[in-house]
Amino acid sequence: MIWFAKALKYGALLVLLGIVAAALIVGGTYLHFRSELPSTENLLKIQLQVPMRIFSADGKLIAQYGEKRRDPVSYEEIPEDMVNAFLAAEDQNFFQHYGIDPAGLIRAAVTLALTGHKKQGGSTITMQVARNYYLTRKRTFTRKIREIFLALHIEQELNKKQILELYLNKIYLGHRAYGIKAAAQVYYGRPLDQLTLAETAMIAGLPKAPSNYNPVTNPERALLRRNYVLGRMLALGYISREQAEQARAAPVTASLHHAEVELEAPWVAEMVREKLVRDFGPETYTSGLNVYTTISSKLQNAANQGLRTALEDYDRRHGWRGAEKHYDTLPEDEKALDDLISGIPTVHKLLPAIVTSVEEKSATVYLGKGRRLQIEWQGLRWARPYVDESHRGNKPGTAADILQIGDLVRVRERSNDKGESWWELSQIPAVAGALVSLNPANGALNALVGGYDFRTSKFNRATQAKRQPGSGFKPIIYSAALEAGFTAASVINDAPVVMESNGDDETWRPENYSGKFYGPTRLRWALTKSRNLVSIRLLRAMGIKHALEHAKRFGFDPDQLPHALSLALGSGEVTPWQMARAYAVLANGGYLIDPYFIDHIEKNGQTIYEADPLVVGCGSVTGEAEPSEAEADSASESCRSAPRTLPEDNRYIMYSMMQDVIRRGTGVRARSLGHSDLAGKTGTTNEQRDAWFTGYNQHIVTTVWTGFDDNSRLGKGEVGGRVALPAWIAFMKVALEDIPNDPPEMPSDLVTIRIDNDTGLQVSGDNGNTSFEVFRPGHEPPMQETDSGKLPEEDATDGKPTTVRPDDLF
Repeated sequence: MIWFAKALKYGALLVLLGIVAAALIVGGTYLHFRSELPSTENLLKIQLQVPMRIFSADGKLIAQYGEKRRDPVSYEEIPEDMVNAFLAAEDQNFFQHYGIDPAGLIRAAVTLALTGHKKQGGSTITMQVARNYYLTRKRTFTRKIREIFLALHIEQELNKKQILELYLNKIYLGHRAYGIKAAAQVYYGRPLDQLTLAETAMIAGLPKAPSNYNPVTNPERALLRRNYVLGRMLALGYISREQAEQARAAPVTASLHHAEVELEAPWVAEMVREKLVRDFGPETYTSGLNVYTTISSKLQNAANQGLRTALEDYDRRHGWRGAEKHYDTLPEDEKALDDLISGIPTVHKLLPAIVTSVEEKSATVYLGKGRRLQIEWQGLRWARPYVDESHRGNKPGTAADILQIGDLVRVRERSNDKGESWWELSQIPAVAGALVSLNPANGALNALVGGYDFRTSKFNRATQAKRQPGSGFKPIIYSAALEAGFTAASVINDAPVVMESNGDDETWRPENYSGKFYGPTRLRWALTKSRNLVSIRLLRAMGIKHALEHAKRFGFDPDQLPHALSLALGSGEVTPWQMARAYAVLANGGYLIDPYFIDHIEKNGQTIYEADPLVVGCGSVTGEAEPSEAEADSASESCRSAPRTLPEDNRYIMYSMMQDVIRRGTGVRARSLGHSDLAGKTGTTNEQRDAWFTGYNQHIVTTVWTGFDDNSRLGKGEVGGRVALPAWIAFMKVALEDIPNDPPEMPSDLVTIRIDNDTGLQVSGDNGNTSFEVFRPGHEPPMQETDSGKLPEEDATDGKPTTVRPDDLF
């Protein structure tokens, strides 16, 4: 027994020495790695890579940019089933251990000793947090030791809820989804609290191997992993047997879901992305910015629909251009047909389809995935063949006149007010367009569309397309004329003008659109009817230099405009964005604003940027009078005052003249909106290559441009009032629902005088051909003599063309 006691004594001593040695080894190892361990003090402050999201002013998601899809949530937002599912799958003792699980580490070591292979087993959730936030995924012993010590550090500094929150927001779950909220959206398109138990278990099973157990790419293995997680939840008492059985019986329903875009405004989103990347660099995509634009979802939807309908109507007027593609031989099985059509994207609501049979008055098309439909004659008979921009072929008599078996075409569903619907042959419009709408009081963008569909062309015609504005530029010319001493009653002869060349045997012979000449014409009527020759003579009379200088008041750069008489006809190149800004001066009382589209930016719930636009009537600073010192201080604290660039009387007279464009001129169709405060101007360039309409009241200004990207002709009769104006009307019909009928008040210093409509001279009574006109003091016309009634001497013409030499332009 003595030897046994000694052995026991020495054994205990050996155990004690072993414990001491182990402690020394652990302590020494800790001291060795301590200097290499990262600090955990800033763990809660780490900025996760969260994508940038762009919203409308009313909170509708427009776009999301970023390589990683992540949407962090707080612990309180995580459903209990989700927490339990991850604990069951990854770390059942998470709320009991101190960062490491000795039993799990021993199991991992034994597995290594028996198999000779390194495996990841034994890691707790805290250890995974340490690895995910601070370490690499490279499997080495030294990394594992660092991971263990760092986990112990984390457990000392953070509570369990904080650690689990970090884990569930950081973990990679496949298909660029980082964190549970992103995974719920990617795989099921729903928020966390709307997931079923089966879907929750499916997500909880992903961390082990996101690619191997992915429900989209590997549904069979994902199903096995999901059911394993459900079994673990049952064993741990998190769910009942009935719940487990119901969840196990549920099918795999996961599919890829992109970020749920709530508002279609891709060109606005691209404008925001481009600006922020330029200002902040690549971090824009990962720093979790929530960007709120100025656009209204209601107005943006109206802009999308209004412009598309106008482009489709134009396209339809010019006939059927034929199939996008033709297959000489069609395969018989549907899978092969699917292969033909699968890579062709839907454009707006225009679905790609392959014609599989043609009857006398109908055709059958295949849309893919076994779906076939018949297009009746109602949806075919419109398709007269396109010949050129001004001509169509004969009306079709049968479906065979339009389609052949093997044609790849577009179809769309139509409906009417009675609830009746039908399918129609369609085509992607070849014509392009843009719409820009601004708040003239501060330049905030209400809505913007840069083309028919962003997927077919990302070119933003609203801000990038420089096109000739045509007669849309005439208000700037007429406003300059008012500043030069002309009045709305000044009479200019509408007669031919010929501009000689500098010796190349070419002459410029501008004409009115009608090809007619109307003789002496008052400026108000000339603008109302968009008389080209009056504009040219007016520009010549006031001087091109004066007009160019005046254009600066509307935001135009004189160096970018033509220094020739063609300026009067809008031969310069401008963007729809510039035109909207220019007309805002006429809408807001004479102030030049700077358009903007980002209202504010938030990060981590805090506002880090707010727009500071130029504002009309900022604070108490209004009009042209110099503000008092107190007023200036008050205004500077609240906002920045937009500079007045146009006198109030000039603006009012121009507004009045442009109201007549809608009341009785080229924009008369806009009267259908029932607003007496609307003003605007059509614009059509030479040979109908560009068609515009810009219109406004005191609360909104909107520009629409239409044309071909390659500057082709729109065709005979396709002028601003026919192509662009319908889109403007459709948009404004919605916009004006929330805007009062608010005509501008006439400035007190202006005077109203009755004039003779033929001569523009003042008359004392109504002789049947008179009207009232507005004048600035000192610019009133003289009284007309009783036997007058003819053009004043300085404006008389003998009816012959006036020849203008290039050297005389300045």
